[in-house]
Amino acid sequence: MKLGLICTEKLPSPAVRGGAIQTMIDGVSPFLAKQHDLTIFSITDPLLPDRETRNTVHYIRFPSEHYADDVAQELTQHNFDVIHVFNRPNQIVNYKKAAPDSRFILGLHNEMLSEAKISDELGQEAVRLVDQIVTISGYIKKTVVDRFPDAASKIRVVYSGIDLDRFTPSWTRQGVDIRQRMRQKYDINHQKVILFVGRLSRSKGPHLLIEAMKQVVTNHPDTELVIAGGKWFSDDGVNPYVRALYQLAAPLGDHVRFTKYVPLEQIPELFSIADVFVCSSQWQEPLARVHYEAMAAGVPIITTNRGGNSEVIKDMENGLLLDDYNKVNSFVGSIDFLLSDPQTAETLARRGRKFVTARHQFYQVAKRLDDVYNSVHAGRLTSEPSIQMNSETDPVV
Repeated sequence: MKLGLICTEKLPSPAVRGGAIQTMIDGVSPFLAKQHDLTIFSITDPLLPDRETRNTVHYIRFPSEHYADDVAQELTQHNFDVIHVFNRPNQIVNYKKAAPDSRFILGLHNEMLSEAKISDELGQEAVRLVDQIVTISGYIKKTVVDRFPDAASKIRVVYSGIDLDRFTPSWTRQGVDIRQRMRQKYDINHQKVILFVGRLSRSKGPHLLIEAMKQVVTNHPDTELVIAGGKWFSDDGVNPYVRALYQLAAPLGDHVRFTKYVPLEQIPELFSIADVFVCSSQWQEPLARVHYEAMAAGVPIITTNRGGNSEVIKDMENGLLLDDYNKVNSFVGSIDFLLSDPQTAETLARRGRKFVTARHQFYQVAKRLDDVYNSVHAGRLTSEPSIQMNSETDPVV
């Protein structure tokens, strides 16, 4: 099958600047390329040529300014069997005109079919034209069906995943060595580390963690909050919110550390420094991929019950899930609980590792996508599998 994947105009592929969509594509493309003639469209970047073939995968890149039009023009020069458009339902009409004989899949990693993003008319037309819609979580699926009920028969949830081999839990011999080396790199000695990884935006909630540290250090004076991320993926610029974070952290001195942007390839080992990982998202998170990464790394997780987060993190099974997501004391209490009970923390971490091992490795994600592509190519819709956890946190498919 001749397969085309179209990224958005925000970040390049491969994920040299980060990005959840780009990271997932990087993870599944080696497996998809074994079965299909695979082409990936993305924006240009100084680190990448405009056109290249890597390990049989073709990459075509255009400047962001007229990206969608350039991609549409390029589509007229190919004969793709299936085209997977990521996060841009507003371009489906344009792309379908350019490749009328191709079958289309709309992949949604965010609420791109919301009223804030697309009109009723254009959204309905996008739903009509695509052969299938793939969402990153059940939460995103629900937002689509609530607005466009006709989409219900076309939607399948395909969760993202990780390369398990790149994450080494601290309870292994190799993990101990990596943890020691990374802690030396960041000049961390005996301190317990609370880790945040994500963009520095109010919607991600790092300000709440800094506020929480003011109380955490009272009971746990040997703790440090490590905040890893920039204001926008690889952008370490300073805006009013980032400036406010630094000001808020200043009185805490060495108890708060900002690493700024950490390149994607360094993220797996970064997790090794952590004793607790916190996803403090305040918005309706589609389903943050950092959950998969923290579980793979064997780090106990605290996350907020927002959007799709609760679809992979079950409270007191493989992490802690906070209903009071916007309350500082909620973070204080959960952090204190895990730091004070290392046995429970390790149990949750081991269950998390078991969970992603069983269900969320990239080869498994690629298999689910491949099922979608083959079914769409054959003119069928794929069935919707379920994902649940039993009392031992094993996934049931």
